[in-house]
Amino acid sequence: MNIKSLLLGSAAALIAVSGARAADAVVVAEPEPAEYVKICDVYGSGYFYIPGTETCLRIGGYVRYDIGAGDVGSFDGATSADVEDGDSNDTWYKKARFSLKTWTGQETELGTLKTYTETRWNFQNNNRDAGAVFAVNPAGNADTVSLNFAWIQLGGLRVGKDESAFNTFIGYAGNVIQDTLVPYGDFDTNVIQYYFDAGNGFSAVISLEEGSGGGTDGFYGVGTIDSYVPHVVGGLKYTQGWGAITGVIAYDSNYEEVAGKVRLDITPMQNLSLFIMGGYGTDDNYTDAGYTFAAGGRGFYKQWDGNWAVWGGGTYTINEKTSFNAQVSYDEGENLAIAANIAYDVVPGFTVTAEVDYINAGSIEDTGFGANHNWTGISDGGDDAIGGMLRFQRSF
Repeated sequence: MNIKSLLLGSAAALIAVSGARAADAVVVAEPEPAEYVKICDVYGSGYFYIPGTETCLRIGGYVRYDIGAGDVGSFDGATSADVEDGDSNDTWYKKARFSLKTWTGQETELGTLKTYTETRWNFQNNNRDAGAVFAVNPAGNADTVSLNFAWIQLGGLRVGKDESAFNTFIGYAGNVIQDTLVPYGDFDTNVIQYYFDAGNGFSAVISLEEGSGGGTDGFYGVGTIDSYVPHVVGGLKYTQGWGAITGVIAYDSNYEEVAGKVRLDITPMQNLSLFIMGGYGTDDNYTDAGYTFAAGGRGFYKQWDGNWAVWGGGTYTINEKTSFNAQVSYDEGENLAIAANIAYDVVPGFTVTAEVDYINAGSIEDTGFGANHNWTGISDGGDDAIGGMLRFQRSF
């Protein structure tokens, strides 16, 4: 064998071995498919599937800034003690809020499984000096965090923190900011509820509720149940293209009193919606309950003065960006309230609302507290209050 043949053979062997080792050493992995967030349109816009699950999630909320001026009784004003002489001065009402909301939905063999939460962070200078001790928010300046909603619903069964079905089922009193100048019931409560929808326009609710605190302002009686017996709310609704008729009735287990409301909503034209709501409640046991501030005859549900009250108003859509909203309310105690605003959508998701509010306190001043009755928050010794508010809100 000559040298040339030996070299050629050695080179061929090296190439063969190197090729074999290269084939064994290099393994190219196939790329794994990326798991992108998928849109879920089953429950409306804004939902997406939580990766790796069949649960749809939506995240939203708003940032809000309120500027108010006027009398405290209109809920728009504020007062502050003068730093030099201690006199009570009118001042601006300012409040900033961030609200974070979540919704989830998932289909199960027992029906749709849903949750809803809303948490609010507030910063405000809602000043209340010593001269306004009975005002709406006697706590004064406040940075607060509140869990306003946190409920679970499977099919028609809902449990958790909600607002009372006495208000949510029949609807709030219009699209004005200050819709409780004549109050129509308290709100925060733990609930066990069942909703029924017949599918032909009829729906119903039954709600076992715990209540909270004492009345809208914390003074009138006791709102939270004082035994194992819950408050009970029931409601019926009939909805058609022209509007709806709704009725709710509530049993206050603390005082063994009953309150009810009936509401009519109509849409006479495409850009106009109107409502009228009447309430009636018994109050025989409030004055005998031993609570000094219960003398006004109000429990967790019947918070208007006297036995009956009425609320009415509506929304007129001026154009695609602008709407006019109004509400008038009156009760047996001759308390009259008027609220009206213009809401303007500057751009989608950003709304500016300018509102004027007025209340005239009637026989409420005959309770022994004068016009400075905690229910209205009027603190200047008169029987009238007027104010205004400018609200900026970015919703997402």
